[in-house]
Amino acid sequence: MLKRELRTWANGYPLVTMLATRVRIRRMRTTTRHRNLGIAFVLLTICSPWAISQESAAPATRPANTAVIPVPKLENDSYDWYARHAAVLDVQQKSNPEIVLIGDSITHFWAGEPAAKNRNGPASWKAAFGDRPVLNMGFGWDRTQNVLWRLEHGEFNGLHPRYVIINIGTNNLTGTKNARENTPAEIAEAINLICDRVLARSATSKIILMGVFPRGQRADNPFRPKIRNLNELLAELAKKRSITFLDIGPKMLQDDGSISKQIMGDACHPTEQGYAIWAEALKAATGE
Repeated sequence: MLKRELRTWANGYPLVTMLATRVRIRRMRTTTRHRNLGIAFVLLTICSPWAISQESAAPATRPANTAVIPVPKLENDSYDWYARHAAVLDVQQKSNPEIVLIGDSITHFWAGEPAAKNRNGPASWKAAFGDRPVLNMGFGWDRTQNVLWRLEHGEFNGLHPRYVIINIGTNNLTGTKNARENTPAEIAEAINLICDRVLARSATSKIILMGVFPRGQRADNPFRPKIRNLNELLAELAKKRSITFLDIGPKMLQDDGSISKQIMGDACHPTEQGYAIWAEALKAATGE
């Protein structure tokens, strides 16, 4: 190599210049090699199964729990929602109820005041409550978010009942153009919030939390597993809060898990006979 370089120098090229050129070439080759390795590493990182799995495993944005966001009327029913709200406020201001029921159409169409057009269980209502003053805060088609709105707009203000019976959540399992379906966990969170709102206004009241009634005529109805899941969550909630939990659903079912028309004519709303089952459970829970 030295002889070759001397010959090059002898041909008129300075030896120093030749050596510097060789060093630059080696550096260029090294830089190019490193750059290619860097590009390959980036491509491997982006396209590797690990990177793809990490991207796919990124948590999706959790939708807001609509069950806990207070709203007024959402669905049309056989009555005037705002007129009933006004009627509840009127009764609430003029009475001192010993018992308050909070719920949806299952509570609304039982009996009691304010009076509803449909009273599907007047005899069982009488059996459950006798002559005690009772306020019926049930509203057909209500979801938990409607109950929260009503509590925030005066329906429970100034009341200190001995018992508050809460039966809400079944309509949250149905989605419409006005409100999406909620998960059992979302509904349980909302019911826990309802309990908070009630006790914040009347700390001495005893809450009786009802398990959501079964619905759908057959045992394999899609509502059934959702209701079982929800009631399990409600039972845990009640245990943590030391409040009474009543799940009378099994008493409303036949041996094969179906619902007879004698108990629920439409496989959702109790008949007089169905309400009698609820009445017996409440009599025992309230010591009557």
